Amino acid sequence: MKNESTSKTTSRTTSKSASNGSGHKENLSKIFEDTLKDIYWAEKHLSKALPKMSKAAYDEQLSAAFDNHLKETEGHIERLEQVFEQLGKKAQAKKCPAMEGLVEEGKEAIEEYDKGYARDAALIIAAQKVEHYEIAAYGSLKAHAKMMGEDEIVSLLEQTEQEEGNADKKLTQISKTVNEQAYSA
Repeated sequence: MKNESTSKTTSRTTSKSASNGSGHKENLSKIFEDTLKDIYWAEKHLSKALPKMSKAAYDEQLSAAFDNHLKETEGHIERLEQVFEQLGKKAQAKKCPAMEGLVEEGKEAIEEYDKGYARDAALIIAAQKVEHYEIAAYGSLKAHAKMMGEDEIVSLLEQTEQEEGNADKKLTQISKTVNEQAYSA
């Protein structure tokens, strides 16, 4: 019985040590690429939703912020295409259920509330959820790119991450006025 037990332990140890080698790097590369495809789909999906959010906004500053972020989002899509190119890969999207759900929250706000500051408050909440998702995705991608030694990709991802952070701060700033207006109405 000891031999059987020892052989099982040796087999598990060998399997573990084999998977600690290049297999992890391959898995991390796949995770990076899958996340890249995910955020690429997310940005493209968002680019279709932002004009609707802008049109639904009552506050002119909020509408302008959505319009501005649409232009930035188009730039994010271009940068992601550059990242794919740097990796020698074709730009490819993979459906992002998280972004689909977050965009759906924005649609629900438009449908559930009449045009005005209360709807704007709901739109800001939905938009900030989107920004936080994107910030997390770009931050994680940037960390992986650093580990891979892809400095140009890090730079592209960092630029987008900063823009997403700025968009979030802008929404916070606008929300102060919008929320005051909504609560005083």
